[in-house]
Parts: sequence; C-alpha cells; structure tokens
Amino acid sequence: MEYKDYYKILGVDKKASAADIKKAYRKLAVKYHPDKNPDDKLAEEKFKELNEAYEVLSDEEKRKKYDEFGENWKYYEQGGGGNTGDFDWGRWRGQGGGQQQYEDIFGEGGQFSDFFEHLFGGGFRSRGQQGRTRTRKGTDLHATMQVGLQDVYTGATKQIEVNGQKLNLKIKPGTYQGQVLRLKGKGHPGRNGGEPGDLLLEIGIAEDPRYELKGKDVYLELPLDLYTAVLGGKVPVAVPGSPLQLSIPAGTDGGRLFRLKGKGLPAPEGGRETPGDFYVKVRITVPKQLSDEEKELFTRLSKLGGNK
Repeated sequence: MEYKDYYKILGVDKKASAADIKKAYRKLAVKYHPDKNPDDKLAEEKFKELNEAYEVLSDEEKRKKYDEFGENWKYYEQGGGGNTGDFDWGRWRGQGGGQQQYEDIFGEGGQFSDFFEHLFGGGFRSRGQQGRTRTRKGTDLHATMQVGLQDVYTGATKQIEVNGQKLNLKIKPGTYQGQVLRLKGKGHPGRNGGEPGDLLLEIGIAEDPRYELKGKDVYLELPLDLYTAVLGGKVPVAVPGSPLQLSIPAGTDGGRLFRLKGKGLPAPEGGRETPGDFYVKVRITVPKQLSDEEKELFTRLSKLGGNK
C-alpha cells in the first residue's frame, strides 16, 4: 500500500507552520468542496483526502506522531508491513514486547482512509492476545459560509444542507468575521458505533458595495446635495438594522467625516467587547441640469458672494 504524504496533499512543506497548514487547507477545501463540484467523484475524493490530511497535521500531537511514523515507513515495509498484528511495535517504538497492549497512536481521532485502516484501524493485538475492535469518533467536517452585514447586525436564521439533511442555523447578532460555529454530530460518521464528528463552520461577512469594514468599524460614503451642505438639515443614513437621521450643520464641506459611536459592528452576546463605530463620509453632489431661473439665482448668489 502506498504511503500517504499529507504534506504533499495540502501542498505545504514539512516545516510549515500551523497557520500555513490552515491557510492551505482552507484554499483547497473551497476549491474541491462537493457543493462546488456536484457529481464530481475526483473532487469528492480529493476533498476527503484534504480533510484527512488536515485532521492530522492541524493537531500538534497527531502531527508529531505522524512525522515519527513517516520516518520509519521504509523500515516498517521491510518488517513485514500489511498486518499490524505481525509487526514488532515494541522494536519500532524502542519498547519491550510481551503482553503490552498498544493504543492507537492517533488516539480516538476518527475515521481515516484505507491507508490508516490498514495500519492502525480496528484495534491492535499484542503478542499472545486477541485483537479487539475499538469504536472511533468520526472526523470533523470543515466548511465556510458567507453572511450579510444585515445578518451580523440583527441576527438571522439560515438553512444549510449537510449530507442531504437540511438544518436551520441561527446567526446571532455580533457574529464576527472568522468565527467558527460547531455543529455537534454533523461531521463524518463514526466507526464501529462511534459517535459522529462535528461540522466546523467558519463564518465570513460578504462584501457589500455600500460599506467598507475596518475591523469592527463600518464606513459609508453619503451623497449630500449642495443645498443641504450649504443650509444644513437632516438626512437619512442606512445603518444596517437601525436606519437613522444624521444632522448636517450648515456649511458642511465635502469629505467631512461624521462618527456615530457604537453603531458599527455589534459586540458578540455575553462578551465584554464593545461595538464598533459607524463613520459617514460626506460627498457633495452638484446639480447638473438647471432651469434658466435656477441659473439666474446661482448667478446672483455668485455676485453676492463676490461682493463679500
């Protein structure tokens, strides 16, 4: 059986940091996700490989043991690989044999490919003992989901489909970019009666052409007519979830920035964080089509302004 190189599957170096591994996984998982590749068996298999590789390399202890195993792969083959019960685990680990019962070196981490089932699946036999079947928890699924800015402000219920099952997912106000929601028991099924893994859903905030996000702060460019800029007045501002009226002082210049404290992204529920601020940048619009009467009035105003 061919050795599975998880680093190669994720396209990272063996010295890659945890952040590099996570970044590589996310990029490839989006590319090969079944939702984007319906009825594509190759993409489905690639996606499973990616999840298996990430399951191991994202866990410090599992990665350490995998690296140790990888270095001894050729030695394992020469030692009669293909049946864990026939392999001298005591020699490989530098320990004595006898009646010691060896644990799965990957712990109760979950369901792996045939590669791992061949080597570590189904429990181990120490010499002179009967093998025993171990239950295994299913591996976790990793996915991303985009929500709108309005959802972040007011909360929402989204329907998603996981393994053919439709689920209602509650998005709470204050949900932030990069937040991971855990849906217990919605991952890969377990083995030999083991409990299923979880679905880890990373939240992203979809871009909105009207707004710019800078951390927790929200920026909006507001077109302002010339008359209100000169004379002052109140104008509506589209703050998601709670539109309000902004008072414009007389003589407001273009480019002026108004700060609405606490009207940015809301803070997560139950936390100590404060909400962000909402900033309104004024862009003065000049009337393009004037009647003869309006032109005459602007001419008179220009002369009055010149006299001043």
